[in-house]
Amino acid sequence: MTTASARAAGILLHPTSLPGPFGIGDLGHAAYDWIETLLHAKQKCWQILPLGPTGFGDSPYQCFSAFAGNPFLISPEFLVRDGLLDQGDLAGVSFPAERVDFGPVIIWKNNLLARAWENFRSGRGQGLRDPFNDFTARHMSWLDDYGLFMALKDTQGGRSWLEWPTDLRLRAREALVKARRDLADSIGLHQFRQFLFFRQWQDLKDHVRRSGLKIIGDIPIFVSSDSADVWANPQFFQLDKDRRPTVVAGVPPDYFSPTGQLWGNPLYHWEALSADGYHWWLERLKACLQVVDLIRLDHFRGFEAYWEIPAGAPNAITGRWVKAPGRDLLRTIENALGEVPILAEDLGVITPEVEALRDEFHLPGMRILQFAFDSGPTNRFLPHNYASPRTVVYTGTHDNDTTRGWFQTAPEHERDYARRYLARDGNDITWDLIRLGWSSSADCAIVPLQDVLDLGPSARMNFPGRPAGNWGWRFTQLSQGFLDRLRDLTELYGR
Repeated sequence: MTTASARAAGILLHPTSLPGPFGIGDLGHAAYDWIETLLHAKQKCWQILPLGPTGFGDSPYQCFSAFAGNPFLISPEFLVRDGLLDQGDLAGVSFPAERVDFGPVIIWKNNLLARAWENFRSGRGQGLRDPFNDFTARHMSWLDDYGLFMALKDTQGGRSWLEWPTDLRLRAREALVKARRDLADSIGLHQFRQFLFFRQWQDLKDHVRRSGLKIIGDIPIFVSSDSADVWANPQFFQLDKDRRPTVVAGVPPDYFSPTGQLWGNPLYHWEALSADGYHWWLERLKACLQVVDLIRLDHFRGFEAYWEIPAGAPNAITGRWVKAPGRDLLRTIENALGEVPILAEDLGVITPEVEALRDEFHLPGMRILQFAFDSGPTNRFLPHNYASPRTVVYTGTHDNDTTRGWFQTAPEHERDYARRYLARDGNDITWDLIRLGWSSSADCAIVPLQDVLDLGPSARMNFPGRPAGNWGWRFTQLSQGFLDRLRDLTELYGR
């Protein structure tokens, strides 16, 4: 398992951050314009966050399915093009341009997609009928349960499946048969939304491929407790007889958080997954490789050992480290799928065992330049300590402040070391870090678009641990000067 060794560079931007009039970035014209922007800046990679249907907190890391796509990324304009909507259906919208106001956007998009479904059922979009039937047949292994799960969730006012009536929560056969019969139209709607998403995404991905670019996607190690995955596959998770998690995921206390981070995701029943040949994981990876070119495995250290917290604990202090069968899983993936292009998100508490697992399978690791200046010349994030070019270097990620925001609030000893290391006065710190990453020995260098635009903390994408107000940043325009500057650095350092 490895990625291509040729030097490359790219930009991190989730599709929700694209501009447009419909309240949230989508897979329409702005996405195609974005590809042209990347090409102009001589970039080779576009990195995105998980593409699943978002649940709690609108987070792409808390999705209703590990296989489905986010229907709110569907382009309304392309639905008009396909005859599923009229132009008048898009009139009168007024959403903020610089942030996603998720509540009103979701209501509007849900109504719009329901109208497209009704039009389709009434005979419009005839050319899509065979492709839709083919899509449902090819994806039935997950789409059947997902459509039913979402239809049931609608009838339950959006409540978590853990709060559903017992017969539905425990998937009693008679209850599911009745639900499939009674909710056939709603199930069809949710399956149709998936068809539209994957149709539009595949068209965009084909365009990306023809342009010579690569898409770096993202697989969270854990799935949301409120997901079709856990509801439909309880045997693969550590649950009690009522299907409630007995232990949950998180990370232990550290310098940044004295009580650790309590994520709350159910933990895997690894023995059951192993006995099944890791089939669920293999299918998840195959599905992801249909929509992206390279996969970033989030929280890679959890494949070596994970922090297990008793369900109901108020914080992550009471957890313990438990060994995970990462070597067995990765070997199974390698034997079943061949050389899978995986990037290991090896951040956090990294032990020699985690590094050995990463290196055994020749996986590139991540280096974050914002983390490089707090502990002197031995800091592993400093470029002179990169032991191998099999590395992807970032100025920051979606979980960090922008580089300008980081430098404004960093302790003085950090800022002083950064200035001395860079031989710069810090007045252009964002581009100093971009230059540092681009000039490093790392095979790939990635910068969030916020840093290309040299934006401050108001453009931050996510504050880990904050339950609301994340994931909403959007850009409205791009400065040609910044793009030309990135292009020059990319050419200068052979990326």
